[in-house]
Amino acid sequence: MRLYDLIQQNKKLKFVDPDSGKTANVAEFHESIAIDDFHGLSLIYSNNKIESIEVFLNFLHSQFTISLLSVQLNLQFKENLEEIYEPYYIYDPSRKEIDGYEMDSVSETIGLFRKKAKPVYTIHKDVKLLLSTSGTTGTPKFVKLSDENLVKNAMSIMEFMPIKNDDVVPLNVPIIFVYGLSIFTTNCIKGGTIICTDKDILQKAFWEDFKTYKFSTINGVPYVYEMLHRIGFFRKTYESLRYITQGGGGLSRALIDAIVEYSEKQEIPFYAQYGQTEAAGRMAYLHPDDLSEKAPCIGKPIKGGEFEIDKKTRELIYYGENVFGGYARELEDLKVYDRTNKLYTGDIARKDENGYYYIIGRMKRFMKLFGTRINLDEIELILKNNLGGETFICVGIEDKYLSIMHLDERFTDNDIKKVLRHKLNIHASAVKIRYIENVPLTPNGKINYREIKELAKLSEMKV
Repeated sequence: MRLYDLIQQNKKLKFVDPDSGKTANVAEFHESIAIDDFHGLSLIYSNNKIESIEVFLNFLHSQFTISLLSVQLNLQFKENLEEIYEPYYIYDPSRKEIDGYEMDSVSETIGLFRKKAKPVYTIHKDVKLLLSTSGTTGTPKFVKLSDENLVKNAMSIMEFMPIKNDDVVPLNVPIIFVYGLSIFTTNCIKGGTIICTDKDILQKAFWEDFKTYKFSTINGVPYVYEMLHRIGFFRKTYESLRYITQGGGGLSRALIDAIVEYSEKQEIPFYAQYGQTEAAGRMAYLHPDDLSEKAPCIGKPIKGGEFEIDKKTRELIYYGENVFGGYARELEDLKVYDRTNKLYTGDIARKDENGYYYIIGRMKRFMKLFGTRINLDEIELILKNNLGGETFICVGIEDKYLSIMHLDERFTDNDIKKVLRHKLNIHASAVKIRYIENVPLTPNGKINYREIKELAKLSEMKV
């Protein structure tokens, strides 16, 4: 069964725009947009608002392949993508005209751009969704996902996630990212109310909506929970909250302890998950009962999935029906869908005696310091665990020195260098430390290491 068909079966499902109060159900969205009947390509620049969701669901129902992108992409990036992929339809609420396209007024609030000339290219029948692994640069590289990939992953997630048909779920993680998309799909199939919002979890307006609509769950990446911890989230009670989810990386021990204490006291389970865009969402999860003893491990594979660890490289390999059909870098790549069930994750992992998996670091997140290979993710975690669970960001600068940035001005450089010297025997001369007020983030709330690295290089040039 197609993903759209599963969503349409949920008769209790409704969508709410918290700004206008507008409410709609699946039946009202069904075929509300006239879409030409052929297999072409549509680019949807989503802002997570209810209009974007209506457009997305209509194209999900159609024959069209969908590319989900951020409405905040630079105009030049957008034009570059459109030149490469020649989409027949474009939804972009930030533009009033696009060269070579005419505007169809779908409703008072939705305008859809349609190409004046019908394209002649061919798209493989299994390529249903294109997701970018980079939400900031507008790279033409996409992950090719099939309807089957999306359905298999959604069904596996619903095996362990305690979704109820009266849940009220905010889309605070954008659906253009696979974590946000998996929240959307699973709750559309099994949940009750979707709050279509462009507000992130660190905005005051989000919490005003939380109080108004009584959210059943919140979702976020590690940095989001680090910030929530700092502002006292885990010291408060939220009567409507039933469970919390996390994706996008590991948590520090101090943060885990705070979450465990909160979770046990409030009886609110916390689901730590592990996934990648290439797996259509989730590959593993840690059961809330195991959080205290096993975290920061990623737990065990989802139903229908398996792991193995390469004996030479220690790379984690995943097997499952949710594995993608290859990458697209140009229009020609949409002709092919390489069916496989094997994914090289790029993560280095270990497995304990009880079958739980731990991510040690990314294969690319290493540097050499005085000839010794060091794991940047491990250094971040050591600093967090030894300095109160605060946020630390580490990048290697051309194997010359280790750059560390942090958000707590109470720490002296010596505090940080002392931990590195005692725990990792890293000499102080190889470390450069900087306090910053704000962390550059990608649109899905993860730390933007590319921007951090440029910031470190600029800082070095000014010295």
